[in-house]
Amino acid sequence: MSEKESVSSSNASEEKPLLRKRSSICKASDSTCSSDAKNVQASKLDVNFRASAPAHKRLRESPLSSDAIFHQSHAGLFNLCVVILVAVNSRLIIENLMKYGLLIRAGFWFSSKSIREWPVLMCGLSLPLLALCSYAVEKMRIYFHIPESIMSLLHFVISTSSILYPVYIIMRVQPALIFGINLMLFSITYWMKLVSYAHTNYDFRCFRQENDKDEAISDAQHSNYPQNISLKGLAYFMVAPTLCYQASYPRTNRIRKRWVFRQVVKLLIFTGLMGFIIEQYVNPTIQNSQHPLKGNYVYAIERVLKLSVPTLYVWLCIFYTLFHLWLNIIAELTYFGDREFYKDWWNASTVEEYWKSWNMPVHRWMVRHIYFPCLRKGISRDGAVLISFIISGVFHELCIGIPCHMFRCWAFLGIMFQVPLMVLTNYLHNKFQSTMVGNIIFWVFFCIVGQPISVLLYYHDYINQKSFPIRS
Repeated sequence: MSEKESVSSSNASEEKPLLRKRSSICKASDSTCSSDAKNVQASKLDVNFRASAPAHKRLRESPLSSDAIFHQSHAGLFNLCVVILVAVNSRLIIENLMKYGLLIRAGFWFSSKSIREWPVLMCGLSLPLLALCSYAVEKMRIYFHIPESIMSLLHFVISTSSILYPVYIIMRVQPALIFGINLMLFSITYWMKLVSYAHTNYDFRCFRQENDKDEAISDAQHSNYPQNISLKGLAYFMVAPTLCYQASYPRTNRIRKRWVFRQVVKLLIFTGLMGFIIEQYVNPTIQNSQHPLKGNYVYAIERVLKLSVPTLYVWLCIFYTLFHLWLNIIAELTYFGDREFYKDWWNASTVEEYWKSWNMPVHRWMVRHIYFPCLRKGISRDGAVLISFIISGVFHELCIGIPCHMFRCWAFLGIMFQVPLMVLTNYLHNKFQSTMVGNIIFWVFFCIVGQPISVLLYYHDYINQKSFPIRS
């Protein structure tokens, strides 16, 4: 053995007892520290929990008092409400099935009669041809420099045809209500897209002529004109989940196939749930009711309140399936990046705030192509808001009146009633300085009163006119 190895082994042997001593010292210090902590804790217990120790040391409010209720967490009560809601609705579903059985018919969605309504399908498939006409008009402007007045007239004829053609088909064929409503929704969507396409390109031309350096608008969007006039760009706009045309959109990089599959499954589930609620609860209630403006008003109030809950569920299902599931599926398949299709409208403290949050694609279209153009023409803010609601009311009436083959203007009046209701909720919000009052008024007028009354009015007017039940 060498001298270095012997020295290292001797040093190692000497370090071992030193390590043992240090570990023993650490253990002793740990034990003393723990004993000291126990002694301090025991002394605190002796002082704080003696019989003579004061139990009340400061001013405190009860958790549910008016001064403290809004500063407390109510997550447990919210969970309790959810449990009660599930339990009560489960009992009502079981009771309804035991009493009436399963009322869903085999031909609720499709039947042999649906084959006769092929013109409705052909009408929907032929509407994209009008987009090609708009594209041709824009190309004519680039190559032949036709006047703006002629351009406006041609775009007006094309966009109006996207409404009148489906109206003619529905009035001629008289399809089932669900097919007629879907065709009208599709045609109105196309009308809004065609108007946005024509209006935006007109603004591009005006911007280039005026050379106005507006910082609020991206110069890149305007410098791309007329290169943006292409079939590819128009086709993408027509299938993208937006109503506002622009030269380019924020895009994602890939399609999440598993995510799309999950959303499609949810879409099928909630669509079936919506059909179950309509067939099992809504239809029997309205068939066993009277006209809300005739007969016993106490009975009418009872029917409205009974119908309010299922119509609320249907309305929420429509919102979730359309604005969250369907639009997000389309956005994912088209790589569309801006997916703010709605905001937290359920927290709206005023009716004005609700309409700004409920349907973001339509809201952006209204602001871009109706509201601000009215302001630029010298119309007051209130006048621009009124014009926006009039246009919205007309299209709501078209979506319901045309498929029902009658015009009672209940949908139009319901939309126009939002104007005084908006003034009322704004006044209450400013007076009470509370979001809760306006939110309660919003839920009451929209869900408890407004929707059930509209359903009853249209159903009984439809029955009185046709003398047979609504075809689902």
